[in-house]
Amino acid sequence: MCDEIDAASDLEILNTEIALANRPIPAPRSPVCLNADCGEPSLDGASYCSKECCEDHARELWAAKNRRAA
Repeated sequence: MCDEIDAASDLEILNTEIALANRPIPAPRSPVCLNADCGEPSLDGASYCSKECCEDHARELWAAKNRRAA
Protein backbone atom coordinates (compact mmCIF):
# COMPACT_ATOMS: atom_id res chain seq x y z
CA MET A 1 0.00 0.00 0.00
CA CYS A 2 2.90 2.33 0.60
CA ASP A 3 3.90 2.05 -3.05
CA GLU A 4 0.59 3.58 -4.21
CA ILE A 5 0.88 6.40 -1.70
CA ASP A 6 4.48 7.09 -2.74
CA ALA A 7 3.47 7.10 -6.41
CA ALA A 8 0.62 9.53 -5.71
CA SER A 9 2.95 11.77 -3.74
CA ASP A 10 5.53 11.74 -6.55
CA LEU A 11 2.81 12.58 -9.09
CA GLU A 12 1.60 15.49 -6.97
CA ILE A 13 5.13 16.86 -6.68
CA LEU A 14 5.63 16.51 -10.45
CA ASN A 15 2.35 18.31 -11.21
CA THR A 16 3.27 21.12 -8.81
CA GLU A 17 6.71 21.55 -10.40
CA ILE A 18 5.17 21.62 -13.90
CA ALA A 19 2.57 24.20 -12.82
CA LEU A 20 5.25 26.41 -11.26
CA ALA A 21 7.46 26.17 -14.35
CA ASN A 22 4.59 27.15 -16.67
CA ARG A 23 3.09 30.01 -14.68
CA PRO A 24 3.03 33.39 -16.40
CA ILE A 25 5.75 35.81 -15.39
CA PRO A 26 4.21 38.98 -13.95
CA ALA A 27 4.99 42.24 -15.68
CA PRO A 28 7.45 44.50 -13.85
CA ARG A 29 6.09 47.56 -12.09
CA SER A 30 5.88 50.65 -14.23
CA PRO A 31 7.36 53.97 -13.02
CA VAL A 32 4.70 55.83 -15.05
CA CYS A 33 0.96 55.17 -14.76
CA LEU A 34 -0.12 52.52 -17.28
CA ASN A 35 -3.34 54.35 -18.02
CA ALA A 36 -2.54 56.01 -21.37
CA ASP A 37 -4.63 59.09 -20.56
CA CYS A 38 -2.73 59.91 -17.38
CA GLY A 39 1.09 59.99 -17.60
CA GLU A 40 1.49 60.67 -13.85
CA PRO A 41 4.17 58.91 -11.77
CA SER A 42 3.01 55.61 -10.27
CA LEU A 43 2.54 55.04 -6.57
CA ASP A 44 5.22 53.02 -4.77
CA GLY A 45 4.76 49.31 -5.45
CA ALA A 46 2.05 49.89 -8.08
CA SER A 47 1.78 50.51 -11.79
CA TYR A 48 -0.93 53.16 -11.49
CA CYS A 49 -1.17 56.57 -9.87
CA SER A 50 -4.61 55.90 -8.38
CA LYS A 51 -7.34 53.30 -8.01
CA GLU A 52 -9.45 55.12 -10.60
CA CYS A 53 -6.69 54.88 -13.23
CA CYS A 54 -6.31 51.18 -12.53
CA GLU A 55 -10.06 50.62 -12.95
CA ASP A 56 -10.16 52.69 -16.16
CA HIS A 57 -7.29 50.73 -17.67
CA ALA A 58 -8.91 47.41 -16.68
CA ARG A 59 -12.12 48.50 -18.45
CA GLU A 60 -10.16 49.47 -21.57
CA LEU A 61 -8.34 46.12 -21.64
CA TRP A 62 -11.61 44.24 -21.15
CA ALA A 63 -13.31 46.18 -23.93
CA ALA A 64 -10.41 45.59 -26.34
CA LYS A 65 -10.42 41.87 -25.55
CA ASN A 66 -14.18 41.51 -26.01
CA ARG A 67 -14.54 43.79 -29.05
CA ARG A 68 -16.05 42.00 -32.02
CA ALA A 69 -15.58 42.88 -35.65
CA ALA A 70 -18.83 43.72 -37.46
